[in-house]
Amino acid sequence: MVNRRSKGRRGWTSGTFATVALAAASVATNAAPQQAGSIRGLVLDKDFDAPLALPQVTISETGQKVTGTEEGTFVFGEIPPGTYTLVFSKDGFARQIKANVVVSAGQLTEVDAALSGEFTDMDEFIVQDLQIGGGTEAGLLRLRLESPALMDSIGADLISRAGASDAAAALRLVSGATVQDGKYAVIRGLPDRYVNTQLNGVRLPTADEDKRAVDLELFPSAVIESIQVSKTFTPDQQGDASGGAVNVLLKGIPVETAVNFKLQVGFNTQVKDSTFLSYKGGGVNYWGKDDGGRNPQLDKLGENWDGAVGVSSADAPVNYKWAFDAGGRYEVDDGITIGGFASVFYEQAAQFYDNGVDNSYWVTNPGEGLVPETSQGTPEDGDFKTSLFDVTKSAQGVRWGTLLTGGIETEHNSLSVGYLYTRLADDVVTLAQDTNGKAYFFPDYDPNDPSSPGNQPENRFAAPYLRTQTLEYTERTTQALIFNGKHALPIDGFDLGDHFRVLPPELDWTISRSSATLYQPDKRQFGAQWLADSLNPGFPPFLPPFTTPATYLPYKPDANFTLGNLQRIWKNIVEESEQYAINLKLPFEQWTGTEGYLKFGWFDDHVTRTFDQNSYSNFNDNSGYESDFDNFWSTVFPEQDHPITDGPPFVDVDYDGDQRISALYAMADVPLTSYFKLIGGARFESTKISIENFPEEDAVWFPPGAISPVNLAPGDADVSLDQDNTLPSLGFEFQPIEEVIFRGSWAQTIARPIFRELTPIIQQEYLGGPIFIGNPALGLSTLNNYDLRLDYVPYEGGLLSVSWFRKDIKNPIENVQKVAGFTYTTPVNYPSGRLTGWEFEVRQSLGHFWEGLEGLSLGGNATLIQSEVKLPEDEAAGFELPNIMAPMASRNMTNAPEYLYNLYVAFDSVESGTQIGLFYTVKGDTLLAGAGQTDGNFVPDVYQTEFGTLNLTISQKLGEFLKLTFQAKNLTNPTFTEVYRSPYIGADVTKRSFSLGIDFSIALSASFTF
Repeated sequence: MVNRRSKGRRGWTSGTFATVALAAASVATNAAPQQAGSIRGLVLDKDFDAPLALPQVTISETGQKVTGTEEGTFVFGEIPPGTYTLVFSKDGFARQIKANVVVSAGQLTEVDAALSGEFTDMDEFIVQDLQIGGGTEAGLLRLRLESPALMDSIGADLISRAGASDAAAALRLVSGATVQDGKYAVIRGLPDRYVNTQLNGVRLPTADEDKRAVDLELFPSAVIESIQVSKTFTPDQQGDASGGAVNVLLKGIPVETAVNFKLQVGFNTQVKDSTFLSYKGGGVNYWGKDDGGRNPQLDKLGENWDGAVGVSSADAPVNYKWAFDAGGRYEVDDGITIGGFASVFYEQAAQFYDNGVDNSYWVTNPGEGLVPETSQGTPEDGDFKTSLFDVTKSAQGVRWGTLLTGGIETEHNSLSVGYLYTRLADDVVTLAQDTNGKAYFFPDYDPNDPSSPGNQPENRFAAPYLRTQTLEYTERTTQALIFNGKHALPIDGFDLGDHFRVLPPELDWTISRSSATLYQPDKRQFGAQWLADSLNPGFPPFLPPFTTPATYLPYKPDANFTLGNLQRIWKNIVEESEQYAINLKLPFEQWTGTEGYLKFGWFDDHVTRTFDQNSYSNFNDNSGYESDFDNFWSTVFPEQDHPITDGPPFVDVDYDGDQRISALYAMADVPLTSYFKLIGGARFESTKISIENFPEEDAVWFPPGAISPVNLAPGDADVSLDQDNTLPSLGFEFQPIEEVIFRGSWAQTIARPIFRELTPIIQQEYLGGPIFIGNPALGLSTLNNYDLRLDYVPYEGGLLSVSWFRKDIKNPIENVQKVAGFTYTTPVNYPSGRLTGWEFEVRQSLGHFWEGLEGLSLGGNATLIQSEVKLPEDEAAGFELPNIMAPMASRNMTNAPEYLYNLYVAFDSVESGTQIGLFYTVKGDTLLAGAGQTDGNFVPDVYQTEFGTLNLTISQKLGEFLKLTFQAKNLTNPTFTEVYRSPYIGADVTKRSFSLGIDFSIALSASFTF
């Protein structure tokens, strides 16, 4: 299938135009008035039931403060409509917090409070949480403007309105952010190796064999308070935060005692009982834990094993989820505040598509177009295979877990502990069939006609029908136990001369133990080739014509040729992490009364990984089965004689990995005037990575530069990487007026290879699918990062922003396609790379301009990215060979989209309890794999083309406690398409494509506050 080349630049223009137009409209009407509300109240001395003189009242979301009168009264005027949290305080009295204070347009809201006598001057634990952003958009905008790094955030409010089900879906709403493979953070076009993903500030382990990145699907929106993305590096961040640091903040102790429950049911337009795929013994039980039915049948080695090896139809599971949480706080009379929060969540979901395509093409004659890639022979031989698969895929899974948090606070100290457990179990069934190769080489081919040219004896083995079936059940877990402490050290502030004052120092620390596991029991891969009835003319009169019956024969893709056509594989990955961090902050106040600070810290993260794989197969089994193509061989295969053994050959490779990252840093935030300050420092970071391989006796590996595999002996491919880096950072902040902040920074960072990329093991998602092999010669990448940002806040909650960024990369790690009897992907260090781009963002509350639009808000952001990496000399020279003739010296960076943009319209009526959100997200063309060579033929770049998704959420309060929510997700139902693209092949040609359908759901939630 040939597609017209996508109009990438048009996508840039349309997305940018929408955002810039919205920005221009807001500037033009900035002076328009908004009808605000106000808050009035009385503060009492609770012990004497009398007015409390001169109380302090603060609105946490905006930072506004007032001091009450001698009679205890206070007033806030000109407050934008919305929901706020008020903090009442006075020296010698315990603070009181009033949450969910609703301000309506043109209305006066009455709020009273009563404070008990208590000699406590330490900030409340929850107030500290609110000061770092909380889940409200107003609080997060305030955090954005005050952070020393360039930061973007999204809170629980917007996550809910956007219908985002987990952290991965929520991250797509952040300017310049997207996800790779549906679950890994990509910031400003830089993928997981350049992005540091944390949970409550703690770096988590991952059991994903493909990434050193946290699977954001593991964190449902039910437990997320906010997601904060720091886009510039400061020394108190980890050194691999090149693209950014993504910090998923979990819900903490609530302001008030509350109990919440939510139940949701839904369906997907492509998931239907009549077409859904599973297999006998397949599926996922309620708690996502295998019951032992997939254990290795070691007592049957040398015999047939039980269990299905192919697909069958089954009823599709129902999509539903529920969540329950409760929490509260208690103020003890002796000056101690304690609190806790608990959440339990559960989800069952299913996906299906039967319109998938997975094609492999190449250029055999330079200057001509693509033709199907062939293997195990050539068209000239008359015996070869193609790879032009139609793919049907079903997935069902459950996700559940629990979050527990607790905290205690005294006058000068606060301690907190958090525990998160998540379990995700998936059963993925893939049916891939290649009937297109035969039709390509024999037009008008008829499989039911024995005399058809494609069925002639000399052509019978030319591009035969292929069918591969993969049954893949996987369990993944994540556990994290995190301890935090914050302490105001008992050291009084003091003056240094007349213009400088040292303030009391602050200390914070973190200790965490985390683990991640991946258990994949009995992954089954079955391959078959099918030969149609063939009319043999015989040799009359001695041998009359006869028909050779239709027959199945084993199909073994090249990379699996040493195994049989049935493979049953057990894989277990366990990664554990211990992390320690301590930070000392020395604040001060300089001559203009502006605060700054010095900050020092130490960090240590130790990760261990064990990878264990055991493969079993019907080695040396070449038997066949006579039947029509519509009758799957896999149905009867378990009852036939196909003994399963673990070899010979014995080909598995296990490994132990160890990574230790240690760091010391020093930094300063120094205000030179009341409107200009410098932020800078340096981080010294040490990286130690080691891998020890444990190969079986017949295992092979691919040394760097090898064109064929060689035997792997113990120690041959072991890795020991030890490198120290000093990472400086320097930035400035210029605020000429209150509404405008201009910031810039320069910093050096690094990017590390992951265990998988360093380990030379053949890795394949499904039989016949793409193959990945690691490279133990990989090294670290280093980056120089440059950033500028201008923020304009015309009014509370409004924002206009423009940013420019550039990243110069030395030795970037890129994936390339190579050949060793079969095509595979492997990572290499390129000489250099560069990524530059612009970000535009606007948020506007239309009620600010006209009272009739109260509650309606618009927002948008656009990111434009240009990237380039220079090819190694040997690779560039290879593209100039006479049999290739596709010269190139550079290409785009992989996984860097040309553009990203998000647009949203939201309506929130406090009076009626109605909320509506419409969110549109677009990701531009993205290079997935660079061009390469296979068997002396040219394989072009592979790009994912532009796609957009549209989500709608409507919720309505039903009385005081209930809320009904309707969601429609992926309304555009785009076809996700990957194409071959090169100036040497003409138009784009489809490599892979599929669609995921539209999700509809309805939810009922209940919330009770005490």
